[in-house]
Amino acid sequence: MNYAIIGFGAVGQALARAFARQDIEVAVASRRPPEALAPQAEAIGPTVIPKALPDAIQADIIFLAVPFEEHGEVGKRLASWQGKTIVDAMNGFGASSAVVAKAFPGARVVKGFNHLVARTLATDPRVKGGRRVVFLASDDEGAAAPVAALAEQLGFAPVHLGRFEEGGALVQARADKSWGPLIFQNLFKQEA
Repeated sequence: MNYAIIGFGAVGQALARAFARQDIEVAVASRRPPEALAPQAEAIGPTVIPKALPDAIQADIIFLAVPFEEHGEVGKRLASWQGKTIVDAMNGFGASSAVVAKAFPGARVVKGFNHLVARTLATDPRVKGGRRVVFLASDDEGAAAPVAALAEQLGFAPVHLGRFEEGGALVQARADKSWGPLIFQNLFKQEA
């Protein structure tokens, strides 16, 4: 498996820190050229590799950390996203990950890593004998499993909430500019 983060703002850099802590290589890309991302990537760690967007989207598992209104532009980069898993780490008011899935034909889409603020997501998820929880939701049960396994590798405790309509709504920004009840919840699972 190879990994990429599309979007290298606060959330993208927080995700990159999670990969770097575990020495897992991850490509990072944005609208800016790779050389513009290099200083931040180097500051995070040697396993964070800036790439051009067309190269980064060749990864197996791709984290979307762009502003919600830009996800469609990323989706247009490939005619088919078959064989790829998209992790929707965005928060778009009133738009579920089912909307995001339409922009990535053929991809398996998982909502995840979006409920924590970037500064919390950037910190070590292993705290006080436990691991920070990340919530996952997907209409494709098979898609959630490899993302959950990756979350475990990154040190998080994944909790699968079910489908987008039910579980995804718990971690979704709503159309009335309010938040689902699990947004911003910094929860921990104690180790046995």
